[in-house]
Amino acid sequence: MTSNGSRGREVQTIRDRTPSARVGGSAAPSGGRRRAMSMWDRDLVRRALRESVRKLDPRVLAHNPVMFVVEIGSLFTTVDTFRYLAEGKGGTASFTGQISIWLWLTVLFANFAEAMAEGRGQAQADELRRTRTETEAYKETPDGIETVPATSLVKGDIVVVEAGQIIPGDGEVIEGIASVDESAITGESAPVIRESGGDRSAVTGGTKVLSDRIRVRITAGRGESFLDRMIALIEAGVRQKTPNEIALALLLAGLTMIFLVVVLTLAPMAAYSKAVVSVTILIALLVALIPTTIGGLLSAIGISGMNRLLDHNVLALSGRAVEAAGDVNVIMLDKTGTLTMGNRQAAEFIPAPGVEERELAEAAQLSSLADETPEGRSVVVLAKERFGIRERSFGTGEAEFVPFTAQTRMSGVDLDGRQIRKGAADAVARWTGADPVPEVAAEVDRVSRSGGTPLLVAEDRRVLGVVHLKDVVKEGIQARLAGLRAAGIKTVMITGDNPVTAAAIAKEVGVDDFLAQATPERKMDYVKLVRAEGYMVGMVGDGTNDAPALANADVAVAMNTGTMAAREAGNMIDLDSNPTKLIEIVEVGKQILITRGALTTFSVADDAVKYLAIIPAMFVVAYPGLEALNIMRLTSPETAILSAIIFNALIIPALIPLALRGVRYKVTSAVAILRRNLLIYGFGGLVIPFAGIKVLDLIVTALHLVSLRP
Repeated sequence: MTSNGSRGREVQTIRDRTPSARVGGSAAPSGGRRRAMSMWDRDLVRRALRESVRKLDPRVLAHNPVMFVVEIGSLFTTVDTFRYLAEGKGGTASFTGQISIWLWLTVLFANFAEAMAEGRGQAQADELRRTRTETEAYKETPDGIETVPATSLVKGDIVVVEAGQIIPGDGEVIEGIASVDESAITGESAPVIRESGGDRSAVTGGTKVLSDRIRVRITAGRGESFLDRMIALIEAGVRQKTPNEIALALLLAGLTMIFLVVVLTLAPMAAYSKAVVSVTILIALLVALIPTTIGGLLSAIGISGMNRLLDHNVLALSGRAVEAAGDVNVIMLDKTGTLTMGNRQAAEFIPAPGVEERELAEAAQLSSLADETPEGRSVVVLAKERFGIRERSFGTGEAEFVPFTAQTRMSGVDLDGRQIRKGAADAVARWTGADPVPEVAAEVDRVSRSGGTPLLVAEDRRVLGVVHLKDVVKEGIQARLAGLRAAGIKTVMITGDNPVTAAAIAKEVGVDDFLAQATPERKMDYVKLVRAEGYMVGMVGDGTNDAPALANADVAVAMNTGTMAAREAGNMIDLDSNPTKLIEIVEVGKQILITRGALTTFSVADDAVKYLAIIPAMFVVAYPGLEALNIMRLTSPETAILSAIIFNALIIPALIPLALRGVRYKVTSAVAILRRNLLIYGFGGLVIPFAGIKVLDLIVTALHLVSLRP
């Protein structure tokens, strides 16, 4: 193996002669979020129309028992139509033929709804497939750097990637730091930082290094990359059925079988009562009774829910996770970066008795000059703003800076015989060899209770005072948490802070509970405890220390920028790596459940109205008293049956936009949501079919579409 220096020189010469990588035959997207697809995109509709015809294959349609029964009925009525034509019964053939046409259209409309939802996911998969890279990799070998095709890389290979080059495969940065353009995967134009040794070490094949140089260990072989998994999961999301969806599908199938038995028993009853009931009318009654509306839209609701998550740049690794998001009632949110801005800022200097505030500020500034953390820089900025103290530069050997370490929890500087230290209160107290005076101890306690972080500053073993670091709460987060509470969701803040600090921040943010001094074991134990009490838990994580808890949560959202361990433990991946996305995921999950419930309510009410239209029409000749049930005052039994079947077909495409877009979710209680669904979709399921069938009856009569004369 060559040395790092020779490796760098060799890669430089290789880079100079490297052609730019081609991405799927065209350039990878370089900016902006992926183009939002219109619901009625021309290409999407064209593809859906073709697919809706292909799905008429009984082997394909068998997965939807409701529509499969409608298709079988369509075949019977079609055969009857040709039989009546052969017998010269033109009027009966016309009526039966129109019933057949609308039954076939019912199946086609249901197939179209499913194909539209699938088409959106397929289009997203196609877009990702176009980002596949066809490039070369610079693989390290014992003899130096070797240029190889990216497709030949295997797990464990180490490659070197420099500015302007495409990362050839999924891996982890083992050396270096670089700015990376991940727009080909996430759709976001803003570059991200990837570096070794932390929670931002994971890189994705097909993304582009914009600056610097990194060494990457490949963690996925051919066909196993994150991009391959995304494409496969999106296409399988065409179809991952959720447990509730499977249960509802079984219920619909059971209802269909029950109504099939009921309709079959009507034939001998009609014969006994001397009523003439044809096979076509029995099939029409069956189609009107079975839940064709929700049966035709059920798949579209589930698939479009997965697509809406993709629109939020969230990749669901299982259908169960999507559904669980709607049932989550406990959310674990990390304090830093989720509830707060994440970068603590110096807010004030609190001098010890007998110390001037300027003296404290100057010492704090000197101890922070070599501190490149946001907290350290904020101390320098505050000293400049308050007292005009400017940064100083030191020559070699003039000052010896003491870097911060996890062991000492202090940083500082040795300058001109002065020793200045700044750090955690207990760490600085140990360095000075004495506890702070009561006034300083009281200020440390006050800052902690207010939710801030107190840093002691000491010079030559004498405490000068306290620097108050304050973590700024994100704007609007309290309102969002209040909305979740109104929806019956408990929020828990996870933080490494001490209990006093955690309690103050929890009160300011407005969470229901908090877990302080959280270690990987404590996070995992808390998740297990909450689940054991019967709750469903959702959480976000990005580090290896989050993996145990993620693996035990019902909804585990891993950040795309996180470690491989976190991504493998999660059942969702947020491509934007936005910790607050969990709240949006829960809202999408609830929207899926609400949409399914709303359309099921509408379908049941709708079937009741069609029943009232067809049953009196079937037996009114044998039992004239049934005319009293003709509350819609339909023209004739034949127009009533045809109008009901036409409405039954047309209502499916009318509800496709609602199924694809979803019922609007408002943060409120489950009781209020149920009341709203019953009022809007239950009452609407009675009124709309009532008016629709009546209007269609008038149209059918006016156009003389029904004539039973031979």
